[in-house]
Amino acid sequence: MRKKNFDENIVLERAVNLFSRKGYNATTAQDMVDELGISRSSLYDTFIDKRTIFIKSLKRYEELTTDILINMLEAAKNPERAINLIFHDTIQQSVADNSLKGCLMVNTTVELVNDDKEIADIVRNNNQKFEAALAKIIEKGQEEGSFSKRETAATFAHFISGIMGALRLVAKSGANKKTMEDIVKVGLFALK
Repeated sequence: MRKKNFDENIVLERAVNLFSRKGYNATTAQDMVDELGISRSSLYDTFIDKRTIFIKSLKRYEELTTDILINMLEAAKNPERAINLIFHDTIQQSVADNSLKGCLMVNTTVELVNDDKEIADIVRNNNQKFEAALAKIIEKGQEEGSFSKRETAATFAHFISGIMGALRLVAKSGANKKTMEDIVKVGLFALK
């Protein structure tokens, strides 16, 4: 077996960008060779096929985004500030995304979850992990009095997660920063 001359995580991060921008179905083998910086033989020797590299990319995206958000939420001392920060970061990333590639998890939800159970499970587990972390920080905010108790923390977590997905979708469609800030303002008002 030949030694790999590339860092698999770097290749997967490039694949995340490619799949986020083009989607799974529109990405060709040649696109992967051109953008990932490895030969076709290395691509298939390492990842077997497009679906395998897509699944690994989706999991890498989870490590780079969801897991970081969860760690931030778990470490947060101020629940209200933490929720504001995740919204602010989402808006900033969306505004900086000049290619309008969007979020790989959201894009995958739209494109593939109805057609592929394994991929649907990855997306669902990702969402559940994120919502569980949101529920914990919201519950802490409810106990401290900064968030309303009219709904359960889990209900609010579903709502906030939904807003995050909606922000990614409206950003992909070209919404401006003010539009996204308006969505967030109403979302934060609902927590009060």
